Amino acid sequence: MAETKQYSMEHEQGCGFFGGIFQRRIIGWPKKKASIYSLPSSDSSEKPERNSFKKQRSHPHTSILYCSSPQKPHQKHTRKRSEFPPKPSIPYQKTQSIRNSDAARISSSSSSSSGRLKVSRSIETKPRKDPSRNSKELNKIVSKQTNSEGKALIRAASSNVMLLGQLGNLRQAGNGNSSLGNNSLNATIKTVDYLYRDLQEVKSQKGCSRLGGNGVMGNIVRQSRLDPEVLKLLGNEKYKQGRFEEALDLYDKAISLDPSKATYRSNRSAALIGLGRLLEAAMECKEAILLQPSYQRAHRRLAALYLRLGEAEKSLHHFELSGSDRDSEVIVQARILQKHLTNSIQARKLKDWTTLLKETQCAISSGADSAPNIYALQAEALLRLQRHEEAYSTTQEKGPKFSIDSCTKFFGPLTSGLLLTIKALVYMAAGRFEDSVRAAEEAARLDPTEVVGVLKRAKSVASARLSGNLLFKASKFSEACLVYSQGLEHDQQNSVLLCNRAACRSKLGKFEKAVEDCTAALNVWPSYIKARLRRADCNVKLERFEAAIQDYEVVLSATPANEYVGRALVEAQVQLKKQHESPLRI
Repeated sequence: MAETKQYSMEHEQGCGFFGGIFQRRIIGWPKKKASIYSLPSSDSSEKPERNSFKKQRSHPHTSILYCSSPQKPHQKHTRKRSEFPPKPSIPYQKTQSIRNSDAARISSSSSSSSGRLKVSRSIETKPRKDPSRNSKELNKIVSKQTNSEGKALIRAASSNVMLLGQLGNLRQAGNGNSSLGNNSLNATIKTVDYLYRDLQEVKSQKGCSRLGGNGVMGNIVRQSRLDPEVLKLLGNEKYKQGRFEEALDLYDKAISLDPSKATYRSNRSAALIGLGRLLEAAMECKEAILLQPSYQRAHRRLAALYLRLGEAEKSLHHFELSGSDRDSEVIVQARILQKHLTNSIQARKLKDWTTLLKETQCAISSGADSAPNIYALQAEALLRLQRHEEAYSTTQEKGPKFSIDSCTKFFGPLTSGLLLTIKALVYMAAGRFEDSVRAAEEAARLDPTEVVGVLKRAKSVASARLSGNLLFKASKFSEACLVYSQGLEHDQQNSVLLCNRAACRSKLGKFEKAVEDCTAALNVWPSYIKARLRRADCNVKLERFEAAIQDYEVVLSATPANEYVGRALVEAQVQLKKQHESPLRI
């Protein structure tokens, strides 16, 4: 009889908190109006008594409701213990608990608009043997939940288990060994955040279906991104569209995955050509040829690059290896370039600057449009012909913008030394004395024999300009004029020193000499506004109003907002009119 009573109590109480809620409905017992039992006290070992709703309402925070069987109150169990399944092992209980929580999450995410959880799996567990211990654990859970949330648990029925907003996570990893988990609002919000984040990741993946971030389509896309051949094809598409930066990035990724393919290097060279980075493009072609010496397309592309860079002999060599027709237009162009380069070198040795200027222009027209050495020789010819402004424009605007390090790596130190030497001369003529000294020093490091005299001149001219400016600011005009003259001994046609000496002579009342210095400066630098304005002022002092008006008009067209020039122009026009009218009055 005791055994029967113990079994009856276990059977009515179920297995834990959720066992009492779910088990009776799941195992297929008939649907009848459920009786309601209260929890047994912690020290009671007898069968729990039936309670009314009044008793439960009086203690809403300390009781929890179960759905009992449809038995009559005094009906006794007649089934034997052996009819129930054996007690599952501990790992099985943990697995079933985890599956239970997973099923609850899945059901909650796909529930209907009513927001209620539907249980779709049946889990059979053996009731616990110790009802008093079970009652104590449930009381602790109820009291803890009441204290933390400030609310009572929601009464569960067979068709209404628990609201979704209060469900939370049935079991959480963390401090707790609690079987209840976290049913707070924060847990629900975190769950929604995770789901939203996963949804955004799915939407952000291009080409993916609704399989999700870990779906089959996502794996296919990731694998295609790691395929160098696919990256190369994507880069080719970008190249055809003229999107060279994106094509270059794709080729770089393909090379990083498979650096042994010559085609990737050659295609990268093509993208660099589209971006105007010719030296890097030529280096990539060299890498492709090292990987595959018989790669004709790389030879052809490198030959075309050498032609543009002014390397005629190397261009002809690679054209021969490219399988091209020996009488093709490009090969003929390379041979013409070779002839002009030979003539340019000979003219420079003879100091025939006019011939040098002509030959460099022909070489550029032959296809060497990005040859830094040819532009440097052209700038030198213009300097020697006293066309300083054109020389400066050639080096700063017309010529290629390659760094010295790149030129040294590609052309060698001798060519880079020549480039820096001519650049130092151009900077000196333009009045950029500090830049001239730096360029000459760098050239001396690469090729000392070529730039020794240039470095000395650059330092002397820079020192003369600095000292003369200090004396002029101190109103020591005679001393300043003498210092500027010493600087002109190292560079006779330096427009900046000539204009500064003209300013000193104007202060000393030597207007004629000042006009001569300004004219010499304008001969080598026609757009030198300061020299033209200074010459106009000196001509006004000499009552040469017509010459002054011409200079004022040129200056005003270049600087329309200059009020001083406007007033000076009007005054010169008035004086010229008076000068023309004065003989008539006599």
